[in-house]
Amino acid sequence: MHPEKASKVIGKLRRAGFEGPFGGGKHIVMRHPETGKKISIPVHGGRDIPVGTLRAIFRRAEISVKEWEEL
Repeated sequence: MHPEKASKVIGKLRRAGFEGPFGGGKHIVMRHPETGKKISIPVHGGRDIPVGTLRAIFRRAEISVKEWEEL
């Protein structure tokens, strides 16, 4: 696992069924229409999202590491 760009994370979450992104600024939100889960994604000047933050994102989305890497 390695840091990823916010745009790549957004794409993976969309493939996992999330809608969005909504909002703007330093954090955007994506929402799953069936479960109602909301996930905040940091967008800080185009910097990569660190591995620890990515792990928190896919834990919140209830996606395993293997599933995440296959998206």
